[in-house]
Amino acid sequence: MTVPTAVSRGPVFMFAERVFGRSASVPVSRQASDDERAEAAKAEAWDLVRAAQEGDTSAFGRLYDRYVDVVYRYVLFRLGDRDLAEDVTSETFLRALRRITSVSYQGRDVGAWFVTIARNLVLDHVKSSRFRLEVVTDEVTEPGSAPFSVGASVQAGPEQEAISRATRTELLRCVAELGDDQRECIILRFLQGLSVAETAQIMNRNEGAIKALQHRAVRRLAQLLPTGLR
Repeated sequence: MTVPTAVSRGPVFMFAERVFGRSASVPVSRQASDDERAEAAKAEAWDLVRAAQEGDTSAFGRLYDRYVDVVYRYVLFRLGDRDLAEDVTSETFLRALRRITSVSYQGRDVGAWFVTIARNLVLDHVKSSRFRLEVVTDEVTEPGSAPFSVGASVQAGPEQEAISRATRTELLRCVAELGDDQRECIILRFLQGLSVAETAQIMNRNEGAIKALQHRAVRRLAQLLPTGLR
């Protein structure tokens, strides 16, 4: 039996795509252009890694500027504590700096490496303490910024922005109710925009397992979301 990568035709998944800024109807030409920009950005990031490995401290600083928000949002959503998220984010980049000579190009965006370090720190924290996940929406769902933009060409009015913020908050609440693995899969795939391969690398699973996990997570979200948002 083939497990679909996503419930692409279901209203809940289409809603999730819209809220998380993932359009299911992007024109082919635009998609190709986006892919080209993504590849160029990935290549540039790895150029910075190589420069940092050769002792260029400013190159690592540019890597920090490029990925600090990605890492911070990931940690904040996992832990729900701003101060702790800032500490873990700082430790992530300190560890990355110490290990920069050990990382090598593997065909994926270097951001996956930073998130992997952050994930290990989060897991260490979870093992060493007890805490309740709280969804912090004011920073995770900053209006108009990735990963929650609803389209660069759409200028939302105040009423629409209020509705969008409310629906984003509700969806995040439902994501927080998922099991640990399903929640992390949704965070990495949709909030962080990582590929199946990058998510598999971070979660130490094969790509087939990630596709199945994503499918189950989306189905679970469909059960959790209020009827009016499906």
